[in-house]
Amino acid sequence: MFRNWRIGSVNGALLAAYFIPAWTLVAFNIFVAPVHGLYERPSVAVALFLSDQLQMSGMSTVRAAWLLALGRLTVVAFFAIYLAMLAIPRTRKSGASDEALGVAFAIGSVISFASMVMASKVGEMGALRLHATELLLLLGGAIVLVIERPAAAPKTVDVEDTAPLAFDKTELLHNR
Repeated sequence: MFRNWRIGSVNGALLAAYFIPAWTLVAFNIFVAPVHGLYERPSVAVALFLSDQLQMSGMSTVRAAWLLALGRLTVVAFFAIYLAMLAIPRTRKSGASDEALGVAFAIGSVISFASMVMASKVGEMGALRLHATELLLLLGGAIVLVIERPAAAPKTVDVEDTAPLAFDKTELLHNR
């Protein structure tokens, strides 16, 4: 059963197993109570940066929190699409599911990098470590995805198929 799994497929599935529950819970907490959810550990750096550096009002902070939650849920959705496509052996072998994983890596890396920069600006070391770890996970997965290509289809040629077609065969319309 596990003979056609690539390292990138296993790596992507493990990253999806971390990011789907973790980022879904963070986004759900932000949707339920935007200000309270924004000031929890995974998003506190963004909240402090928005309030201290950008001096946003309360309603603008809520909108920014919802935008952050929407971005996190977008990454979760692409990881879920990747897992659904990974369940089909044909797409797993050909690497067709790698596009959804690449989009999840790209959006997740942007969110983690921006959160890491904001955490370093406000001096929140716990959040800085969390976002740096998430960014390294995403970048490592992206490197594995780029380096490991799917196996090429075997090129077998039958001798019968290489013979040229004669003009008197029934493939031509006027010979029917």
